[in-house]
Amino acid sequence: MNDVLSRIHLAGAIFLRAEYTAPWACESPSANELMELLRSKARRLVLFHIIAEGSCWIRLRRGDYVEAQQGDVLVLPYADKHAMGVAEHPPPVPISSLLPAPPWQELPVIRHGGGGGRTSVVCGYLECDAPIFEPVVNALPPVFTVRPPTGPAADWVNASIEYALDASGLSSARASLALRLPELLFLEVLRLYMQSGPPELTGWLAALHDPIAGRALTELHNEPARAWTLDELARRSACSRSTLNARFTRLVGRAPMQYLAEWRLQLAAELLQKTTLGVAAVAYRVGYESEAAFNRAFKRAIGKPPARWRTSAA
Repeated sequence: MNDVLSRIHLAGAIFLRAEYTAPWACESPSANELMELLRSKARRLVLFHIIAEGSCWIRLRRGDYVEAQQGDVLVLPYADKHAMGVAEHPPPVPISSLLPAPPWQELPVIRHGGGGGRTSVVCGYLECDAPIFEPVVNALPPVFTVRPPTGPAADWVNASIEYALDASGLSSARASLALRLPELLFLEVLRLYMQSGPPELTGWLAALHDPIAGRALTELHNEPARAWTLDELARRSACSRSTLNARFTRLVGRAPMQYLAEWRLQLAAELLQKTTLGVAAVAYRVGYESEAAFNRAFKRAIGKPPARWRTSAA
């Protein structure tokens, strides 16, 4: 799990603080509208809401509904359009109508509602730039909530939120560090969510908890450049080829060797972006015996050969 999480490349920020008083309800922009508002060119946005005080509900257009209380972190992996509010509420107000016009020189704070019980929400976003492979994010439900346990994890989450809010709008080293806090916060929340083993886990996350598929994933991640065969992977996973192939494909959504090929290309993209290794060296590092075969596979997945992609991604 940590190996994949460490390779999810994220950038983002806390972009809004909202002070609501009952009765209230607000509606978010769509993902495309939000990307325009934030001037983001990312492939994917992940939204999160931290309930700093009070309680509320969140409802997606597709019907997903969760309730949250003070201390909860709400995560929307696909940045779906959604409404938030309290039990007795007026029609939702578009949150964009409450925001000042961008660009924002400091963190916007909106105040809205009827003057009753207070709910304070801190809103943030993350841009996901994984060029090929997003097994973690793709396996998450449209919305979920995490409540950090008492102790160091909860203290760290709360301290991170306060630090980011205090540093917003400052052109200092503190502000630079605060820009990384949403990424660190999201990864910590994701770890807590996966450790809780919720019943709605699907895809890669469910495979991680499976004794057969999980062992195969561990082997592939420990030695991605190894000349794996399905026979050897099945032997290390203590099952037959057919059992491994069926279980892995059902949970992960792709056969083991296809998963390995995509994971190798993800690692290759990271090496191309972060190192000065030549294309041939990158190909060898991730398990390709031929630079030509690597070039073909990379272009088929990305749309550009490795050298051109490296230049465009710089």
